[in-house]
Parts: sequence; structure tokens; C-alpha cells
Amino acid sequence: MTLSPEEYNRYSRHILLEEVGEKGQLALKNANVLVIGAGGLGCPALQYLTASGIGTIGIIDGDTVQESNLQRQIIYTTSDIGLPKASCAARRLGKQNPTINFDVYDYPLSTLNAAEIIPKYDIIIDGTDNFATRYLINDACVLWNKPLIHGSLLKFQAQVAVFNYLSDTVNQKRSSTYRCIFQIPPLPGSIQNCSDIGVLGVLPGIIGTLQATEAIKIILGIGEPLVDSLLLIDSLSMTFSKITTERNEANWGTIPRTAEELRGMDYSFFCGNDNQDVQEIIASELLIHLSNTDKIELIDIRNEDELPSLLSLLPHSAEARKIPLKRLFDYTDAIDRVTKTVIICQSGSRSHNAVSQLTEFGFTNLYSLKGGIIALTQQILQSQ
Repeated sequence: MTLSPEEYNRYSRHILLEEVGEKGQLALKNANVLVIGAGGLGCPALQYLTASGIGTIGIIDGDTVQESNLQRQIIYTTSDIGLPKASCAARRLGKQNPTINFDVYDYPLSTLNAAEIIPKYDIIIDGTDNFATRYLINDACVLWNKPLIHGSLLKFQAQVAVFNYLSDTVNQKRSSTYRCIFQIPPLPGSIQNCSDIGVLGVLPGIIGTLQATEAIKIILGIGEPLVDSLLLIDSLSMTFSKITTERNEANWGTIPRTAEELRGMDYSFFCGNDNQDVQEIIASELLIHLSNTDKIELIDIRNEDELPSLLSLLPHSAEARKIPLKRLFDYTDAIDRVTKTVIICQSGSRSHNAVSQLTEFGFTNLYSLKGGIIALTQQILQSQ
């Protein structure tokens, strides 16, 4: 494989670099990278991988573009709302660099399809935002010996690392993994996600760009990848610090050792999200109940500083109690066990977990507001 005259011109600033040159640019052209999640982290990573000349880029995401994504997911525009993210991203990136081959997966990574997708790629970039998928990606990368470039963020802070990297080619030793640092997932609801608590729009751009940088370094074999360390970023103070890590397979627990074992794993259960039978109510149904003045209890489990106020969205006659999640289980005796009661949070995630856990106390009358305050706000705007 060689570079075309057009590619020599396109990548001329790369080729001028002694550390890259024509040989390095050919290595980029021959490489293939999978980006899991075409959201806040995936968008900038995809744009720079595309611009740099990675030959084949896989994009996997089962979501569609939402208006609330546009504050940080910079590939998309208002006209893309409602379209599948992976297909939409590939179309736009194809205009950025028509020499790139894109593999598009308009569905989420799962234990059932990981064996058909992960082994095809040299490097995996994790741009997801939930723990179940992060552990799945980590375990698949360990199983198929793939380097994993991790990124995560919340509000103004973020972290980046390169996991499972072949750091010692002589002894075939690899670097630390996600499980080496995070042996077990946090308790459900104990850590809020960006949908609940927000994120500074430019921060995913910084982190996704760092992830793309690490991928390019690995392909070119230059510099020092972020192995056996966790890079911590605070955008408010603009400070960068590193925590040293080490591979510790004793922390891995029941990690799958074969593709068949991976297919049999239940990562939702492992992460405490085995709550598929939770009763839910959608925003439009809740508003109908309230307009009919049906007897219904509302409990807002968000933190005190989370906006908007629930009461500001409801009819004047409606009432709601504020019991932050961290104190909810101290007030179980105060929750009605007969009246239909709706638990509400920002995005529906914490309320879903809360209802699941409260059923263990014998409650049968609890419902989680699907989509939370975000869905309620959208429903009100649509009905105006």
C-alpha cells in the first residue's frame, strides 16, 4: 500500500515530522480503530482520527441525535436531530476525509456482538458513559488482547488512561486494566452521570482529543502512552495530575476467559442494574394524572441544587416532596405504601435504581418517571 499524490498533500504536515514521515503515515493508513460511543468523547476523537488518516474507523452507537447533545457533540447539527448517531457521524466524517473507510454499527455493543466486532480492530476507544458497558469493553479487550483507551468525565473533571497495552513485547506483558483500578462498580445511583448533573461542553473535546492522540501514538510507536497511570484533569483549575497504577489480576474477579463466557455475562446485573421489572410512568401520562387531579404522590430525589425546580413544571395544585437520594432510605417509613407514588430524578436513571431498591422493602406502588425531569420538560414544551 502506498500514499497517493492527494494523500501526500493532505498529510504533508505529518510527513514533515521526523517521528512520522511517509512510513508513519502509511502505518496510520493501514490501521483500524474502533470508537465505541459517538457522543461527547467520540465526536472529537472521530474527527481527529479521520483527519489524521486512520485507514478504517469503526463507529458503534445505538442512540439517535438529541437536541441536548448539540452543546458538546460537535459532529452533529440541528438538522441531525432524530437520526442515528453512528450513520450520521460517518456521513459527515466522510465529507471531512473521503479516503477513510467507515464501519458503521447503528446499535450498541453487547455481549452477543462483541466477538464479531472487537477482534477486527487494532485499538479500541471507549467513549461510553455507563459502567456496564465500560466493564464489557474492558473484558472484551483483555480477552482479545486489544489496547483500550479510556476516557470519562463529569461536570468539570475528567480522566484518561491506556489500558491493556502490550508494554513489554519480549515477555508479552500488558499494562493495567480498568478492573485493576475499579475492581467493582459503584453502587447504583451513587455516582451521577452527565444527564443528571451536567458537563462543561468543551471538556469532552479536550478528553476525546487526548484519546485520539494516544491512539495515534500507539499506531506510530512514538512517545510514551498513558500506560499504568490514570491522568486526571480539572478544567476549572486547568491542572493535570497522574495516579500510578499497576496490573493486578487478583482484582479481576469473574472476568470471562472465553468468548462463550463473555456472551453469558450479565453486566447490568454485575453493575447493580438488574431492575428490568421496575414500574415506570411516562411524562405525558403523569401530566394527565395531574391535570385530572388524580391522587398521586411525587418524590423528587435530586440534590437540592439541581434545576429546574419540579414544582415550576407542574400545575399549581400539584405538590411534591424533596428527599435527596442519599437520604431516601432513611425515610422509607414516611413513604405511602398505598397511593400511587412517582419517584423523579433528572434523567430517570437514579429514580429507576431507587424504585428497584425500594421494592426490596415491600413497596408495590412506586413508579419511576421515565426520562426524568428532562423528559417532563420536553413533554411540556411539545404540548404548548
